[in-house]
Amino acid sequence: MRIDLLGPLSASHNGRSIMPTAAKPCQILTLLALNPNRLMTKADLFEELWENSPPQSATTTIHTYIHQLRRLIDRAVGDQSTGSRDILVTHRSGYSLSHAVTDAQEFRRLCAAGTRASEAGDHRLTSQLLGSALGLWRGPMLPDIPLGPLLGLEVMALQDAREAALSRRIAADLRLGRHHEIIGELRTLSNRHPINEQFAAHYMVSLYESGRITGALQEFQRIRRLLIDELGVEPAPRLRRLQEVMLSGGQPLRDPVLTAMA
Repeated sequence: MRIDLLGPLSASHNGRSIMPTAAKPCQILTLLALNPNRLMTKADLFEELWENSPPQSATTTIHTYIHQLRRLIDRAVGDQSTGSRDILVTHRSGYSLSHAVTDAQEFRRLCAAGTRASEAGDHRLTSQLLGSALGLWRGPMLPDIPLGPLLGLEVMALQDAREAALSRRIAADLRLGRHHEIIGELRTLSNRHPINEQFAAHYMVSLYESGRITGALQEFQRIRRLLIDELGVEPAPRLRRLQEVMLSGGQPLRDPVLTAMA
């Protein structure tokens, strides 16, 4: 069974959809798919679907939703030996999902491999692995699914992981001398995330290494003004050091202080 979560929800088996039509069964399927082979208790499902106010019929309603999901799975599985009860497994206190492949799992695997490559100093492999991980995203995550407390946390965690992977991939690309190639991408990121200091630093380096020193220093002034105006703080030490290196005509990618701060 294939479930894609890094974009609109999609669930299928052998080319046949197992997508529920109602919102709450979709929430249950999504929560189980984000935690494969892990028990999600009935209390977890109550919290996700109804927060602190489950109805008196909550347990019966959950059973109905699980039955609906199993019926969809059975239709897709057909006569195969693995049935819906092997896939959507009942436990004494809740349910788990097995025999499912998700893009979220693949994203996490590629990110972990990319991080290891980065720590080993293999910038080319880092860029390749993290580029593949980021390519799994098909847009905003789960825009068509209501997000309760648990799904909200899951989505935030994956969005944070996406941002971290993007920053690490860009750092690898800069080390590979691809500063010209990624200026446009970094300009867009700077506009979308105006007070993100990591993206600002990468943009400054790409401009500086492309010979656009004035533009790099203007980017520092832009984010400094925003940080002071909106948060009342100065840029972090790494960003201030980056400005100093550029003002002195140094080499940001070879500066030992910046390297130690990374």
